[in-house]
Amino acid sequence: MRTYEQDAKTLPLPWPFAGREEELELVRTSSAAGRPGIVVTGPAGHGKTRLIAEAVRGTEHTRVTGTPEARGLPFAAFAHLLPDTVSPQRALRILSGVRLLVVDDAHLLDEASAALVHQLAVHGRTRLVVAAVDEVSAPAAVSRLWTGELLPRLALEPLPCEDVARLLGAAGPEPLTVRRLHRMCRGDLRLLRDLVAALGSAGRLLPVPGTQERAWRGALPVTPAVRERLAPVLERSARGERDTLERLAFAEPLPLAADDLDLDVLERLEADGLIQVDDQGAVTLAHPLHGPALRALTGRLRARRLTAGAPAGYGPVLEAEQQALLRRIGQLDVRPLPTPVGEWLVAQGAVLPAGYAAVRARFARLRGEVRDAAAWAREGLRGAPGDAGCGEELRLADGELAEGRGDDVYARYDAVRRGAPEGAVGRLPAGSVLARHAQALARGDGAALDRAAEGLEERGFLLFAAEARAQAVRVHRDPRAARVSRTRAVALARRCQGARTPALAGLVLGELTARQRQIVTLAAAGLSNREIAERLTLSVRTVGNHLYSAYSRLGTGDRGALPLLCESA
Repeated sequence: MRTYEQDAKTLPLPWPFAGREEELELVRTSSAAGRPGIVVTGPAGHGKTRLIAEAVRGTEHTRVTGTPEARGLPFAAFAHLLPDTVSPQRALRILSGVRLLVVDDAHLLDEASAALVHQLAVHGRTRLVVAAVDEVSAPAAVSRLWTGELLPRLALEPLPCEDVARLLGAAGPEPLTVRRLHRMCRGDLRLLRDLVAALGSAGRLLPVPGTQERAWRGALPVTPAVRERLAPVLERSARGERDTLERLAFAEPLPLAADDLDLDVLERLEADGLIQVDDQGAVTLAHPLHGPALRALTGRLRARRLTAGAPAGYGPVLEAEQQALLRRIGQLDVRPLPTPVGEWLVAQGAVLPAGYAAVRARFARLRGEVRDAAAWAREGLRGAPGDAGCGEELRLADGELAEGRGDDVYARYDAVRRGAPEGAVGRLPAGSVLARHAQALARGDGAALDRAAEGLEERGFLLFAAEARAQAVRVHRDPRAARVSRTRAVALARRCQGARTPALAGLVLGELTARQRQIVTLAAAGLSNREIAERLTLSVRTVGNHLYSAYSRLGTGDRGALPLLCESA
């Protein structure tokens, strides 16, 4: 089914460095003079190499890289730094003169190179920044770098969805497409880039009317990178395993019952991490990429046979998801809730019932995911252009505060968000996080506002929590407490997809000097310290000192938060 007007233009791929501010600072400080260095681990494609490159940019360093082809050659990784014939002792003496050594793909080092890296860490004269994949076997000398506590270890987690959206750019895929890509790639940025490039070159990222965004609906492109990730599944051809995996793929998004499948096969697949079985005996594929990839590779006749036993319709399950979301909204709890059927139907380009789409939009908006909310509302309006509920949600997602026209809890709570809690005190559910927020604001109690923000965040109300933190900034008497509240408000607001509300407008740049404000504004625009120095005819050190002072006053060391602070000033 065609969802949007076809457009053959491809999506530009700027691929800036996004997110990982804390990790970046940790690598920078660990590799500074007087520090031993650090080991960065994580699955392949999680951005270890890019993180380290950003951390050591502008510093004098030497780089070596392990390769699978050279694992049998002694000192292969160091061939460009050492004589053709060299003893381990002499190699150690030569390399001890290197101040900062970056070792990429250390899990692929030959044994002699691995031992040399280990000895450099033991001697301590050379600072080491080491990257290694933690899903494969590494030379013992490499793994002992962190198990033997020679170097601190940073294990990279998958890049959060909001940072993936930032990576793809403001005019890139719309939020539901970003979430689909994020879910399939599981932090593998190389796979992400491969998929986005394939979708763009095939003209399958289609314009979303009324926006500058593009949407992906329909089948997964089977690229070489997809085939590589699917290899563990494609290899399972014995004793009915491949057949079981394909049955599960065509049953998605609904699970199959374990009783309907060969239990011996299921046990083998579960032991190898290819399937998941829940407490009720429902079976699903473990990796969200495997189902779409298997369906894309299956011929039409086999697909027809495999879908013959699939559930007749998704209506009842979709209704159950809608009711579960409504219950959570009524319980003042918008923590993430599994809703696979709705997400599946959107991915396929199906028309969603407007009532379901409006509830999805409201749930997302209450979580602070305002771009997601707008996307769900647009999905509902595709099938029902005049639907009042989806139209209202689209308007509210664009930044208006009025929480509907009815006198419900959230409508009364809006007064608190506007900074006028008097009319809401006593009219919100007693003891609820919303009531505690109203009472704390009415008393002008900064500490209580911070506690209310913690409760709101725990319940999934990220935007409300950010607003409570921002309000606390204005009432705290202790400057240090105000800085902490501002830092946490900015961190929460960054997760709210660019939401702009009256409370967040209070996240101003603070009492900065004119020069600090100038430098912070340029840094927020993405300029490096060196670029700022060249533009303002300053030294790089002077720019760094101004930024350090500005960070102290703003209560944040997060360079990625600067655009939010500048825009809301």
